[in-house]
Amino acid sequence: MVKLNKIYTRTGDDGTTGLVDGSRVSKSSALMQAIGDVDEANSAIGLAVIALGDQPMAAALTRIQNDLFDLGADLATPAGADEAGADDFTPSEMVLRIVPSQVERLEREIDAMNAHLAPLRSFILPGGSAEAAALHLARAISRRAERSAVGASETQRLNPAALAYVNRLSDFLFVASRVVNQNGAGDVLWRPGATRG
Repeated sequence: MVKLNKIYTRTGDDGTTGLVDGSRVSKSSALMQAIGDVDEANSAIGLAVIALGDQPMAAALTRIQNDLFDLGADLATPAGADEAGADDFTPSEMVLRIVPSQVERLEREIDAMNAHLAPLRSFILPGGSAEAAALHLARAISRRAERSAVGASETQRLNPAALAYVNRLSDFLFVASRVVNQNGAGDVLWRPGATRG
């Protein structure tokens, strides 16, 4: 269990922050950008949860918020190595990792939601309802988090399941936005060139 007695430590005053293994990195590093973007996506999902109130989708999103804390911890934990020297992203009691079953759960939920939606005839403008707009905002931020995580993975080893999770997340949020928009009936469709004059 995490215990935070003091909020500020002054250890980051030099522009660095600590990773789970005690090593320190620049707060402007690609890894910290990814961790920050995951945190921002989590915050945007929190706004969507509030907008949804007691709708069933809110419970799924709250579970995802918990996953995103796991994801942040995963990104902040450098890769281990197994006996053969290969990357090891095995979770343990002391090491939080995103695992394939979390990605698979998102896929199952996406498929279940999508089964009730009419196929798209056009791209969708972010909106329709306040709840859907909040989910679209969270989706766009989660896409940025994915781009940041991919960027960080170009310079350091990251858990493949973590990268898959953040990729599926934006898909989940897109489909969820259609569900809360009256199963797509409230979607606002893009009309190419319609506003030219």
